[in-house]
Amino acid sequence: MGRVAWCGFLAALLSGGGLAGVAQTPAPAQSMVSEPKSVEPNEPTEAASDADNAIDPASLLPDLPSLPPANATLIGGTIQKLDRIRDEITVQAFGGGKEKIFFDPRSRIFLGTQLGSAADLHLGDRVYVDTILDGSMVFAKNIRLRNAVVAGESQGTITSYRADKGELLLRDAISPHPMKVVLTAQTRILQGGRATTGGQLVPGTLVNVKFGSQQDGDDVAREISVLAVPGMNFTFAGRVTGLDLRLGLLVITSSIDNKTYEISFDPILIPPDGNLHESAEVTVLTRFDGSHYVARSMTVQAPSRQ
Repeated sequence: MGRVAWCGFLAALLSGGGLAGVAQTPAPAQSMVSEPKSVEPNEPTEAASDADNAIDPASLLPDLPSLPPANATLIGGTIQKLDRIRDEITVQAFGGGKEKIFFDPRSRIFLGTQLGSAADLHLGDRVYVDTILDGSMVFAKNIRLRNAVVAGESQGTITSYRADKGELLLRDAISPHPMKVVLTAQTRILQGGRATTGGQLVPGTLVNVKFGSQQDGDDVAREISVLAVPGMNFTFAGRVTGLDLRLGLLVITSSIDNKTYEISFDPILIPPDGNLHESAEVTVLTRFDGSHYVARSMTVQAPSRQ
């Protein structure tokens, strides 16, 4: 065999492909199949570690504050504008005017008697909204769609009353536009808890109205309570919870009914007492002028000496 042929034979032999009779040794099984990694009993797995480190995005959001306690005012109309980014709707009220109303997850939305969601709100929908004043914005506590029969309550001053048509226009603290309320033969009119007549429903009279809504959009009064008629005198006694000497505004929490009343006073006609401050106990004789309780005299209780 020549030198060149011998070298070719050795190369083929070393590469394993030169001789058919030479068997190739298979690789050990453990080199082809990896063995599972043993886990100590107290050693957490990688998946468990990832689960423990996972953060719920909802937990990063701050809790919404609770709504202020306040009587809700019912606004009925159709949705003219809907902004899902800012969570606000503009309602074209049945009685005229427009109202921008905000909502958030605290607002409850009803489809008839079933609980719905913000996705059920659409332009042109007929809605009844229970609203409160949350700071400076009008906020929706409840939004009812599809002609649900609802009831509401509102407090404000009468701007006009048409006895022949049974129509009462009322301006409350929330809406800048008067709301129309219809009186029927079943409407109860009370003053001081006793029945009275529609003759007390004069412009400037402060009333509390409880009403329901018919499906044609009219707000029908079930009960009207006359709280104050222009020219009437009222005496308030309680604790001062707000005081603005520059504006001449006194806020009293009554010791009788625990309600809060705003009383206007003229610092020139009623010079503030040295003991007048927040938390002081006062007695104020007022006259209702159709929009405000105006102080005529004021007595400040002297602080007790220990």
